[in-house]
Amino acid sequence: MLLDGFVLALTAAAVSSPAAAQSAPATEQAGARSSGTEVWRDTARSASERADALVKAMTLEEKLALVHGLFPPQTKSPPADMIPSAGYVPGVPRLGIPTLRESDASLGVANQVEQRKGDVATALPSALAMAAGFDPDLAYAGGAMIGAEARAKTFNVLLAGGVNLTRDAWNGRNFEYFGEDPLLSGRMAGAAVRGVQSNNIVATVKHYALNSQETGRTILDARIDETALRESDLLAFEIAIAEGKPGSVMCAYNRINGDYACENRFLLTDVLRGEWHYPGFVMSDWGAVHSTEKAANAGLDQESGQELDSSIFFGAPLADAVAAGRVSNARLDEMVHRILTGMIATGTYDHPTPTAALPIDYNAHADVAQRVAEAGIVLLKNESNLLPLAREAKSIVVIGGHADVGVLSGGGSSQVRSVGGAPVEIPLTSGAAASFARVTYHASSPLRAIQAMAPQASVTFVDGTNPAVAAEAAKKADIAIVFATQWQTEAQDAPSLSLPDGQDALVGAVAGANPRTVVVLETGGPVLMPWIDRVPAVVAAWYPGQRGGQAIARVLFGEVDASGRLPISFPRSASQLPRSEPVQAASGASTEGAAANAALGDAAKLPPYPVNYREGADVGYRWYAASKQKPLFPFGYGLSYGHATFAGAHFTGGDSARSSVQVRNDGKRTVTVVPQLYATVPGTQTPRLVGWARRELKPGESASLTIDADPRLLARWTAQGWRIPAGSYKLTLATDAEHAIAETNVNLVGSVAASNSNEIRGNKAAKKKTH
Repeated sequence: MLLDGFVLALTAAAVSSPAAAQSAPATEQAGARSSGTEVWRDTARSASERADALVKAMTLEEKLALVHGLFPPQTKSPPADMIPSAGYVPGVPRLGIPTLRESDASLGVANQVEQRKGDVATALPSALAMAAGFDPDLAYAGGAMIGAEARAKTFNVLLAGGVNLTRDAWNGRNFEYFGEDPLLSGRMAGAAVRGVQSNNIVATVKHYALNSQETGRTILDARIDETALRESDLLAFEIAIAEGKPGSVMCAYNRINGDYACENRFLLTDVLRGEWHYPGFVMSDWGAVHSTEKAANAGLDQESGQELDSSIFFGAPLADAVAAGRVSNARLDEMVHRILTGMIATGTYDHPTPTAALPIDYNAHADVAQRVAEAGIVLLKNESNLLPLAREAKSIVVIGGHADVGVLSGGGSSQVRSVGGAPVEIPLTSGAAASFARVTYHASSPLRAIQAMAPQASVTFVDGTNPAVAAEAAKKADIAIVFATQWQTEAQDAPSLSLPDGQDALVGAVAGANPRTVVVLETGGPVLMPWIDRVPAVVAAWYPGQRGGQAIARVLFGEVDASGRLPISFPRSASQLPRSEPVQAASGASTEGAAANAALGDAAKLPPYPVNYREGADVGYRWYAASKQKPLFPFGYGLSYGHATFAGAHFTGGDSARSSVQVRNDGKRTVTVVPQLYATVPGTQTPRLVGWARRELKPGESASLTIDADPRLLARWTAQGWRIPAGSYKLTLATDAEHAIAETNVNLVGSVAASNSNEIRGNKAAKKKTH
């Protein structure tokens, strides 16, 4: 299979020393170019060997051209084959090295402010929605769909794969990430990246690392203890890279413990290359480069969107630095070697994208987006089984959220111009995101979908701008459904976790007028719910994507089970969080932060401000456990319309940890169960997710489920590397981070120190095979 071949190729590249790509004498390089022996085209060879040959065949000018890329919206005298997009890096036609045509693509092939007039794409739900499905196979399908569209549009690099943990609930880009847990985030992102790259194009994993806030992101200095960093955010990246094999990793805007991410030798060379043996290339975020020699020598391989930096650091300054020996020829060759390795291993080199756009089956792709949305919608509350709604309801009033015309999407570089157009699009008049973000809705009307589900009912719409008018309409209806929205965007964080624009008052008024009120949340993450005790049914739909209206209606009416589980905890109040207000407000640096976002290249002129991550590795549900608090809704939580029972839970220890359980659907509806296995590791006080299962059961169906603990989550970071401590581990089989099915203590024999957690995983697998 293509995927298997890709994994083998990248694995082969990983074990080959980058020293092989270092510079050879000029006569040897000339010989390689003139001999006619094109070793780089031999697909039987490893990606690393082929990259070696290409590097030897390239001129100095060709190498220098490959390590920095253009930003098309600001490029003067653009090449003839450049199209408006995120980035462009010219290829080397004589050697078959393709031009890199890069697109933003976290949730679909982006076209934020319609640079390419009339070009639409399929919009997936937000990454949080995808993570709520707890289904890597569905994440793979979403990635494969995006990758197919990108290839058909002639792109061969997708800037997709956000792995940053959602440390702060108001982070403007939380909707682009996979939640607060490193195992869930790493596995889901890895699956999505594999899906993208199944189309023979490069995907990235980003933003490496600790890009946990947006306002002031270019001047933020993330401070964290190394052990805590290793066991949280870096572990998420490590898992995503191990399982996704991305062709590229994108370094972040912020500093980490003093050094910018894109010139942080500890992250880029010591960890990524030295410990994880990552063979691909590191590209910068757009506007995240601040130096030439320091960045290149630290491990940055390619400067992206060079016009957004204060200088084109990897252009003439890099050529001068190489000539003067401040950056060695060997290091330049390694930079090029890694770029070529990423291109070859992903199939980008051998399978060039078409020269003209190809047709796309948008209907089939929309089906994928709808399946992702349906799997990720979370039923948070359902008193008296108000949901699913009966088709026999005589009158339903739909209130607010522009639900008459569409569903909300998140803003910024991930914005997709979806098929069907944007029925609502509101330009920003101020703020760091104003130049590239608009409040945009996808044309998928929940109102029309609800009308289709209940054709005998009177289904009306009230815009919700006047709570009194909405309450009056609610009094006259059998059911009131309030659509509450919170728009989030890259470049700025939410000022509050409260619903904006007086929507809490709207929900309160409607709930007071109609005891059969349902609230549907379209948000970028958690929001506060001061009305929760007065509303019988609450659904978290996130940003539900191109078919969001249909997906919401199908869940509300029980066409599909409510099967999503929270990938991020919902607090009762902001005071429960490690930081009780947005970081920029706490630091007093909001003005500087906005300025830094507006002019990325000028960030070096502004003083950094530190953010101390006092929670360390205890992110999200671990923080609640460590601080002995109960969130409003915990990580992993989600109700179902069916009824399943768990029995006979069994736990084993020894060489590895495992749990098995019998589950039976005792209800009359199909039900989805997502049992989760948590472990409390010796030397820690908080549980961590070590595995889960997702299974759909028909009425009366039973199944035996087994969950193997991922050894990477059982390990602790020590001065000697990763080690699974010998001793007693508390294992908890649960429906979420707060509600146990069964628990016990097991003893593990532990492991010898390993250089990284993937070696621990490999050692455990080898040990199992010998038994």
